[in-house]
Amino acid sequence: MSLTPQTPAPPLAEQLQSFVNGLLTLDPTQAAIRGGLSILVFIGAALLIWGIRLVLKTVSERLAPSDPKAPPRKRTGLGRWSMRIARIAIIIAALLVVLRVWGFDLETLSKGPVGAVLGVAAHIAIIIVLALAAIEIASLAINQVFGRIAKRAKNARRASQLRTLAPVLTGVCTTTFVVVATMMTLSEVGVEIGPLLAGAGIVGLAVGFGAQTIVKDFLTGIFLILEDTVSIGDSVKIAEFSGTVEEMSLRTIKLRDYDGTLHVFPYSEAQVIHNRTKGFSYAVFEIMISNSVQIADALDLMKKVGDELKADPANAGAILHDTEIAGVDKLSDAGILLKGRIRTAPGAQWRIGREYLRRIKLALDEAGVETPTPLLKMVAMTTPDGAA
Repeated sequence: MSLTPQTPAPPLAEQLQSFVNGLLTLDPTQAAIRGGLSILVFIGAALLIWGIRLVLKTVSERLAPSDPKAPPRKRTGLGRWSMRIARIAIIIAALLVVLRVWGFDLETLSKGPVGAVLGVAAHIAIIIVLALAAIEIASLAINQVFGRIAKRAKNARRASQLRTLAPVLTGVCTTTFVVVATMMTLSEVGVEIGPLLAGAGIVGLAVGFGAQTIVKDFLTGIFLILEDTVSIGDSVKIAEFSGTVEEMSLRTIKLRDYDGTLHVFPYSEAQVIHNRTKGFSYAVFEIMISNSVQIADALDLMKKVGDELKADPANAGAILHDTEIAGVDKLSDAGILLKGRIRTAPGAQWRIGREYLRRIKLALDEAGVETPTPLLKMVAMTTPDGAA
């Protein structure tokens, strides 16, 4: 049995020359018809792009309605990147159809090296579009699910923990989809995935020994979130730095200081975390009075000011219990140190503490209670012979 050899595809230059010659031999009627068909193709491509965008916008608004007060760039959207790539793919497909309308032999072109390259590029584009769509859908789904659960949470602490866990899961899903898409892309360009995966396992093992800190950061961060040690919005102290937790990523925790400074710590560096806003807080105050003042009267005044502060409607929900007066905390020549505290909602201790100090100062002045003033003692230095 004889096999008929396939005729090799002509070079691209010959195909282009043949295409140009065909254009030059067209009569006006054929050119007009093909021009009209080309316009219809581009109109169809524009309608297809518009339809896809409308569908994605409708789905996005159903899943996550946009906040009218939010800036346009901050509103939730679905398929931003995948839509851009899909738009480019539709435009390229429309151009190919137009070329076919004008007589360009795409079938012959597909048999040559250019066609092979275009085929691989098309497959890679499809992989990228699907990967981006999967990333965006997964991110939107995770944020929506955790957001709704957070709204239904019984306490703000649980809601904060859920909002902290959502970005971590989003990062894990994004990394997974990127790795899978990269492997599929390499497979399309002819790279053997099997040996690559085996080599990646060996390299990963070697990197794992050399990057133990990174692994430790990741695992420590996961346990910090699961154990609810710290969440976004908490006021914490790590080492010598204090601030509000602004973001928690896969391996770092970020604190925003009072003056705006951003402190970034790997989780492995955060060996001891002082959380000042978990569950409840205390506004602790120390009042120094003179030794001549009656202690009982001063303590009663401190308790009275605390009760008035709690009764103020402006502090409803901020103060959880009555003022606790510890009593005399220290005796010294400078005066008597009285100490007390007020149990507050998480994060309200500073505002309540400042307001209490303001009120207690006014109450002490009105009651005529003396507060000690620093004394400057002059000591005369004498020489060994007794002269000053």
